[in-house]
Amino acid sequence: MSGLLRLVPGEPEPSHELAAAPTGTRSRPRWAADPLDELAEELADVCAAAVHPDEIAAVLEADGLTGEQIAERYGRADAFELAAELFARVPRGHPEPAPRPDPWRAGPWQPLLRSVVFTLPGFGYALGSPLLAGARDRFGMPAGTWALVASALTAWAWNQGLAHRAYLRLAAGGRAAAGRSLSVGAPLGALLATVAALALRAPAGVLVFAAGQALYLAAATALLVLGRERLLLLALLPTATGGAVLVAARPPALLGTGLLVATVGGALFAAGYETLRARRGEKPPSGPVPSPAASLPYGLFGLGCGLLTTFAALGDALAQRGGGAGGPAVIALTLSMGPAEWLLYRCRGRSLAALAAATTTTGLLWRAARVLALCAAGYLAALTALVLAVGALWPGGTPPAPGRLTALLALGAVLWTGLLLQAYGTAWAPALLCLGAAAAEAGALLLGAASPVTDQLVICSGAAAALLAVATALLGRITTHR
Repeated sequence: MSGLLRLVPGEPEPSHELAAAPTGTRSRPRWAADPLDELAEELADVCAAAVHPDEIAAVLEADGLTGEQIAERYGRADAFELAAELFARVPRGHPEPAPRPDPWRAGPWQPLLRSVVFTLPGFGYALGSPLLAGARDRFGMPAGTWALVASALTAWAWNQGLAHRAYLRLAAGGRAAAGRSLSVGAPLGALLATVAALALRAPAGVLVFAAGQALYLAAATALLVLGRERLLLLALLPTATGGAVLVAARPPALLGTGLLVATVGGALFAAGYETLRARRGEKPPSGPVPSPAASLPYGLFGLGCGLLTTFAALGDALAQRGGGAGGPAVIALTLSMGPAEWLLYRCRGRSLAALAAATTTTGLLWRAARVLALCAAGYLAALTALVLAVGALWPGGTPPAPGRLTALLALGAVLWTGLLLQAYGTAWAPALLCLGAAAAEAGALLLGAASPVTDQLVICSGAAAALLAVATALLGRITTHR
């Protein structure tokens, strides 16, 4: 057979090389193309992305290559030797991961709707002013103001904690579990808020208004937790209509009271119907029932926020200095909750993008700090625009002084950063810092060493700096984003 083989001039006989091959391997004839080049080209992506030859060996074995086939085709002893050579031949080229969809992407309409339903109840105080009319106390405010404040603060704190517990039950046991929690907690919260008003001496009209306020806040909490913002907006239409009338003229007292009753009744009916429907819904297997203590810091945060907002609205009156941010400040803060919620989603989404782009823990920290700074600045810009707009539209209003505006922005930074930390499950830090800031403002008002605006600016700036430091450290951890 060898005598019949026609060799290309200048090429040696192959039989000598095959005979000289070491035991266990078969070397490639030198006149043949190296099949390893073809294999490297076929597995280029796998080899480039591998961080160790064993990854390539696993792919080779998964493709069904046996040791005999490897020795026969490629002249290598086994898959590991072949993989080591492929790993050495192909340069590393780790591809960037495909962009992941942002799970926190949210459109602007839902936050805008929430902003509106948070703000419209403010017209209720103007429509219900005949119920609040009467003698003035030593601070120059209508008698019964403190009964309303006590009732509102109680409802604010209770409903913040209730909303958190209902959301936990919603995640663990579905809408039926959340409905059961709301059906018990919401009426109890309304009762406690009404009792808080009754505990302070107040005219009958104020107590009636406080009871209606407590019932409305309980119903609104249930509807918001169950995602029924549109029903709440429908219930607020009578109050919104009365607010539109107030722009031109003051409606008769009976009409204003009737519009408020219609809003409270509509909210109660909608909340009762939705809660009952949720309770009768499908009941999936329930997870562990969270302890009520888990919702305590959320309620304390609500109390701290309520106190700080009260000081912003009534601080000058309490210090008997006249003026004060009053209604415009509260309305601007309430309206800003829509942009605040949207920016919370943006912050969470951009933080995930920062995690994907970071290659070191220090890099993640810096990227997270930049995301936090941009989102916080965006919220403060929105709040500034709202403060200026509300101040210009407020009857007899004027643009706020720079010091008052800065103090209000410091308060807004406290509220927004506290909500961000709560969204990540860190609740005690914002609760304690907000309560501490409220206690400090109360003490400063009693001492009267400085103006309420100065007190608010200094104290809220310190609290905001502390909260931002906690948030930066939190967002800079990899485990935060899992």
